[in-house]
Amino acid sequence: MTDRPERDALRPRLAGGLTVEVIETSALGDRSYVASDGEVAVVVDPQRDIDRVLAAAGRLGGRIGLVLETHVHNDYVSGGLELSRLTGAEYGVSAKDDPPFPHRAIDDGDIIDVSPRLRIRAVATPGHTFHHLSYVLEGSEGPVGVFTGGSLLYGTTGRTDLLGEHHSEELARHQHASVRKLGDLLPDGAHIWPTHGFGSFCSASPAEGDASTIGEQKSANPAFTLAEHEFVEQTLAGLDAYPAYYAHMGVRNIAGPEPLDLRAPTHADPQELRRRLDGGEWVVDLRSRKAFVKSHLAGTVSLGLDGPMVTWLGWMIDWGAPLTLLGETADEVAEAQRELARIGIDRLAAAATGTPEELAADRAQLKSIPVATFTNLAAAVDSGGSGGGGGGGGSATDGELPAPDVVLDVRTRSEFGDSHVRSAVHVPLYEVMERAGEFPSGTVWVHCGSGYRAAAAASLLARAGRDVVLIDDSFDNAAEAGVPLES
Repeated sequence: MTDRPERDALRPRLAGGLTVEVIETSALGDRSYVASDGEVAVVVDPQRDIDRVLAAAGRLGGRIGLVLETHVHNDYVSGGLELSRLTGAEYGVSAKDDPPFPHRAIDDGDIIDVSPRLRIRAVATPGHTFHHLSYVLEGSEGPVGVFTGGSLLYGTTGRTDLLGEHHSEELARHQHASVRKLGDLLPDGAHIWPTHGFGSFCSASPAEGDASTIGEQKSANPAFTLAEHEFVEQTLAGLDAYPAYYAHMGVRNIAGPEPLDLRAPTHADPQELRRRLDGGEWVVDLRSRKAFVKSHLAGTVSLGLDGPMVTWLGWMIDWGAPLTLLGETADEVAEAQRELARIGIDRLAAAATGTPEELAADRAQLKSIPVATFTNLAAAVDSGGSGGGGGGGGSATDGELPAPDVVLDVRTRSEFGDSHVRSAVHVPLYEVMERAGEFPSGTVWVHCGSGYRAAAAASLLARAGRDVVLIDDSFDNAAEAGVPLES
């Protein structure tokens, strides 16, 4: 699994004998939580694959008595409803959301006595959404921490534009007030347990750190250190695009998601794969980009499991389009299937395992992509011609690299605005397919921040018939390599 293994740092033991275990979903940048007194457990913001939650509760030695949602999630399908059905636990959601399934309606100030040693206090913290709730965890000695969902994050807050840009300024003002409300309500030593902020696009800006307290955030978080108008201005200015699949998550969560089905997809043989590729269907290669550029089936898209595959695939694919997965092993396919199910992509058209050579219907299907570094790009810019055949990194094929007619930057708008290659064409990865026809003719050298997104873009461009070179290098190396930059 791509999710980080359990660590002691992610299972703090708190005052009064309480324990909180973190369930991290690194592919989406989110966390779920299980809090227990050793006999009864509370689960906050569970992901859809609830087997991880049940295992965590088992490790902590408590039956699950309460499941809570801080808000209607926009970046994943919740497992809360199914978890409550399986365990008989109460399912708590904001009373203002009023979903159609059985639930406990929770309002600001409600207190839930889970056990004599574990209590939950609900606090209205609008900002990320209008009906957002945070949950204060209280033991026998008082409050020990707060589950903040998409409100107070580590060094930032949740973004405020997911309900529409026309609400973003109002919600940013609410967000500022909500964070201050938590600061006034809780002691400085209270732990903070956010759901978002670990790479999630639900975060208004990149989060900082792996753990924090109210007191630490008071001196570091803009919601505490800036006046309201400054915070609102900074928050709105920093908002960039978010994944297109978010449009489907809230609707599904408020209606009540169906149980998860992770049965293995239908096997596709080489002829079936060629038929799907010839038909223009999405066939995703889950191997690393380094393996992909050396050899792959023509028309496949590079989205390796070593990066945020689920985010970018969910962002770019037409919702409901047939999807086939290619992995080296059945375990890779199963891992990808689990990740995709978390965002509601449940039905795979097919899957296949093996090397490209084993999966090809004929040798003509096997393709490769030349690879360059920023050193190669600098040399090409200086000479006005080829980037050389291998200095500083080389290519996936023998011979010199073809000269760049277009340098394509597929990073986000904010990344491009900070610094970019002079005269580069900017098209974020999620727009590459629809805008490929806008690029000037000739060979496209494509880069991103580290190589992952560029590999995906290179595969899409190759699929569209363009000649492409992948710059598989960190953008931090560009200036030192001599690439002319501007901002």
